Amino acid sequence: MRQTQSILLIAIDSIIPARGKAVAGFDEFCATLDHDGIPSVWVTSRSRLQIDEPRRRFGHASPFIAEDGCAVYLPEDYFHLKPTTKTVRLGRFTAIPIAQILPAAKDALDSLSEETEVEVVPLRSLSPRELTQNTGLPQREAELARQRDFDELFFFAGAAEADVARFQNAATEQKIALRQHGVMWSAAVGANLGQCVRELVKLYERALRSHPAIIGIAGTSEASALLPACDRGIVLARHAEMETAAQKHTKARMLGMFDENVWEQILEAVTTRR
Repeated sequence: MRQTQSILLIAIDSIIPARGKAVAGFDEFCATLDHDGIPSVWVTSRSRLQIDEPRRRFGHASPFIAEDGCAVYLPEDYFHLKPTTKTVRLGRFTAIPIAQILPAAKDALDSLSEETEVEVVPLRSLSPRELTQNTGLPQREAELARQRDFDELFFFAGAAEADVARFQNAATEQKIALRQHGVMWSAAVGANLGQCVRELVKLYERALRSHPAIIGIAGTSEASALLPACDRGIVLARHAEMETAAQKHTKARMLGMFDENVWEQILEAVTTRR
């Protein structure tokens, strides 16, 4: 690993959407980071299987954090020093689990639904046809979406707002992390994005023997979860969202996600510490 003054944590769900094209210029940005030896840790709500193809497409070889802060995934031989915390082998990766591995979330979701009398529909219970209809994804991608390591994906079956609120309150009391993504939700036991970042930073500090600046880059829907764990933040917003985002994230730099030179501006901010 080359010496570096910065580590980028990039929330990719807004940049590389599950449907549609990635934000223009992101491929050249990734290539520049690789050339300059600046690690870019991807942060996503998706599973390791879902981001396997995007990682290949963009040549991503750094660690990543998946399933809404459930675990840190380390590529083979990325760090020569072994983590000092517990690890598990998942596919091609050594993972640092922060959440409890499945079926913990499945069991917790089933119990929570029974206890609150709020009906939920886990993706694991759907037929292939129902799965594609409810996720809006092609069959292969939809199957990958429900193959998780830690969290359980579900949606509410016609629940009223009061029922959803009651369900959320009960989940909080039982330390079950719920995340909403449109009509879909995820449940995990012990997920913590901040803890994922802290564990990863420890590894980088040991490998580099220094404290690099941790710079978070996120869309408006992801910034609140990611930026508090970083030293500096950059929010990528649509122009209509810019004023609201600036009021919410007062210490972060605001950039237009679809501006022609957005990636050049980010590179300048990283290299000049602006």
